[in-house]
Amino acid sequence: MLERIMDSITIRNAVDIAIVSYVFYKLITMVRQTRAIQLLKGLLVLLIVAFISNALRLETVSWLLSQFQTMLIVALPIIFQPELRKTLERLGQGRFFGHQVMDQETFQRVVEKIIRAVQLLSKSQTGALLVLERETGLNDYADTGTLIDAEVSSELLENLFYPKAALHDGAAIIRGHRIHATGCFLPLSENPNISKNLGTRHRAALGLSEVSDAFIIVVSEETGVISVVEEGRMTRYLNDDALRSMLLERFRRPASGNAFSLFSDWRKNIIKK
Repeated sequence: MLERIMDSITIRNAVDIAIVSYVFYKLITMVRQTRAIQLLKGLLVLLIVAFISNALRLETVSWLLSQFQTMLIVALPIIFQPELRKTLERLGQGRFFGHQVMDQETFQRVVEKIIRAVQLLSKSQTGALLVLERETGLNDYADTGTLIDAEVSSELLENLFYPKAALHDGAAIIRGHRIHATGCFLPLSENPNISKNLGTRHRAALGLSEVSDAFIIVVSEETGVISVVEEGRMTRYLNDDALRSMLLERFRRPASGNAFSLFSDWRKNIIKK
């Protein structure tokens, strides 16, 4: 039977399945670590219950679940309205098929501006929390702060964390070559093994790193020490060269030539025209 199924699959079927699988994968990636994922889990539980009730012929339970179907059809677009809007926005920006790709020159400029800002903040012992977004979307945390959508600059980053500035508390979320939001609140880590010498900024950085793949830079307000937090791990006492090396390694531009990079370059050329 398996052989007959395999023989019946054509190249067109394989391409069709691959496209649908990739779209579902991107959708799941976009709602991962957001409030929407909890709703999806709830829907999955309902589907499992419906399957079991049908298999066991539990007529009352099946009838009750069937009454929810019409309601869900109306309610789902409302419940997932923020995620649907963000998906369409990303599709229009060319980000649905991957992150926006910066050219090497822009990438180098952004790294040097971040390094310069961290260097100045460290020398003045100004506490700072910079979050560089990667694959995991951070919109839920960005929504807790103030959206600014400004070009990354060392002067702006330094001013954002100036102690008397209105938005100095919280984190600045950097998306690509732009500061997306600032004054954002992050989840605190509940790891009991964290040193008591670490303050709220470090605990917030560890907390976010435990639920996302973000690259987080922390500048201590007490000592000016520069730290990097990734995947629940903290690397402390970094100098400019070490921080630069880590940034270049983590955010190195992917090799060009793949279909999605070609699509992104083609789209940019069309827009310029």
